[in-house]
Amino acid sequence: MRLPSLLSKCFGAILASAAFLLPVAHANPDGYPRQPIRIIVPWAAGGAADFLARTIGQRLSERVGTPVVVDNRPGAATNLGTEAAAQAPADGYTLLMASSNNCVNVSLFPDLKIDFRTAFTPVANVGDAPNILVVNPAVPATNVRELIALARAKPGALTYASSGNGSAAHLAAEKFKLQAGVDLLGIPYKGAAPAVADLLGGQTSMMFTVIPATLAHVRAGKLRALAIATPARISLMPDVPTVAESGLPGFESSIWYGLVAPAKTPASIVSFLNQHIVAILKEPAIVERLHAQGTIPIGDSAEQFARTIAADIDRYAQLVKTASISAN
Repeated sequence: MRLPSLLSKCFGAILASAAFLLPVAHANPDGYPRQPIRIIVPWAAGGAADFLARTIGQRLSERVGTPVVVDNRPGAATNLGTEAAAQAPADGYTLLMASSNNCVNVSLFPDLKIDFRTAFTPVANVGDAPNILVVNPAVPATNVRELIALARAKPGALTYASSGNGSAAHLAAEKFKLQAGVDLLGIPYKGAAPAVADLLGGQTSMMFTVIPATLAHVRAGKLRALAIATPARISLMPDVPTVAESGLPGFESSIWYGLVAPAKTPASIVSFLNQHIVAILKEPAIVERLHAQGTIPIGDSAEQFARTIAADIDRYAQLVKTASISAN
């Protein structure tokens, strides 16, 4: 091959490579990000939302070359942190680790300062954490059917702990009561940690909660796992049956965690963040890490996430009304 021909081919390959790389180089909208990105987590440190925010935040920081800071703002059933995020500038530098709780709160707290439906724009749904039904070992029930029979024989005698009125744990228990036709006494706590502590101590009988909150206690024999509220069994706990196969067909309960930005955040920034988050949630190490914590990675489009939010607001509104659930 003559040298000019070889040079021509090489130059052509360089141009092709440059053309391929050009969209990536211009993927950052207007040089974003130029400063640290803050993720507000409306719970205390150590929970599932905090874990997800820190896991995603670390990888996002590495990918975009700027710090990602987690800002824990617990309180008022996630409303405190949510309001702080809604009031932040819509510039892509403040995100909220939202959850199913935000959808519940639309109906549970009709007089909130902000409307979750209009105050935010969805970025990406990060993960789904299924609820698991656990009981104190002193409860004489080894499966869901026995628990239902026990509750029917002693109406109001069994108590369930929850991480607060309107929480995913609370709604799961109320849904269980409705579908099973049983009378259980609910005991709300200010968070999952004190609720689990009293369940371990025998002050309450049972609880629906996300897997990370009780997994170690189940494995240590301090709590008994009766069922998981997923459509099918999961690999993390293969011996634990679903609630559906245990006598309540169609029963499902989980809590999703996803990132949203203040309303009117530029679409180019939302798209930029979504692409990075979706890519992160496909990384094998991240998938393994989330699975180990009982969370199923999602990583959908902003449009798909918006549909999930809208559907959950309607679904929870119906449950709140049917079960006469209040914030008090």
